Amino acid sequence: MRNKRVRSVFAVVAAMAFAACGNRVEYTTVDGVMLGTTLHVVADVRNTTSQELYAAVMELDREAKASMSIFDEGSLLSRLNRNETDTVDRHIAFNLRLADSIGSLSDGRYDVTVKPLVEAWGFAGKEALPDPNIDSILAFVGRDKVHLEGNRLVKSDPRVQLDFNSVAKGYTVDLLAALVESFGAENYIVDIGGEVRCRGVNRQGNPWRIGVETPFDGNMTDGDYLQRRIALTEGALATSGNYRRYYLDAAGNKVAHTIDPRTGRSVLSRLLSVTVVAPTCAEADALGTMFLAMGADDARAAVDRMPGVKVYFILSGEGDTYEEYVSPAMRPLIME
Repeated sequence: MRNKRVRSVFAVVAAMAFAACGNRVEYTTVDGVMLGTTLHVVADVRNTTSQELYAAVMELDREAKASMSIFDEGSLLSRLNRNETDTVDRHIAFNLRLADSIGSLSDGRYDVTVKPLVEAWGFAGKEALPDPNIDSILAFVGRDKVHLEGNRLVKSDPRVQLDFNSVAKGYTVDLLAALVESFGAENYIVDIGGEVRCRGVNRQGNPWRIGVETPFDGNMTDGDYLQRRIALTEGALATSGNYRRYYLDAAGNKVAHTIDPRTGRSVLSRLLSVTVVAPTCAEADALGTMFLAMGADDARAAVDRMPGVKVYFILSGEGDTYEEYVSPAMRPLIME
């Protein structure tokens, strides 16, 4: 899954309890690895142990990877990409429909058929091609080249391949939230690789606090450098940025993992980091990628056309400084 991270800062770091309205509510914490990245869950689950919750989470991890992973050669998505089957499951069908919804807002900048381009530039588990023939690859990139007929995936060109790294992790966060709710949780935060969904309050009875990293190149710390904190009691958050996943080519040019499917080339702009708050993490994840792919000016213009969208942009300023943009709907969530 594409590593678009924002480190989360939690008030709860272990299973603890707090008194609320005269009742003692126990919070359970589960930490580990999910989708090949960090997992953190804090939830007031009922009538279950942390071991039982962890086992259920790991089963969900197996299900998600078996469906949507481009890195697992045996996953359903990998087999669809190799044309070994044309039957989709509910996860792939959902993500395709969401991709169409977000793609319609993007003027072609958000497109899940981008996998051949991402692979050519070395961001899909393959070595980068020394001189990729972008024009030839673009011939089989485009959402108009694939559609669903019932539970069948129909391609106009067998070379079309799907990449859900811009949405699958957020979607799995939503599945994880539904899982902890099925265990009776009313207050929780779930985090996979910095993509978050939460509900209710932390053990102090306050909103969950989520940190947004400072987007300097190569920032691989675990939240040591934070630009802002965001307070949430309901909904999801995802951050996209090009400051972790990039490399320098032979000529010293920066090549980032966000690829514009219209041009086939890496997207570089003043827009360094995009944080989106949305009802679901799948939406936040996809919108974050879309805005980042648009670049600074077009992303701002898109926000103006989307009243109520909650976004926080970090842009490069003069010298080593940063500029920030907070949409009106996001402002109440930014902590001072």
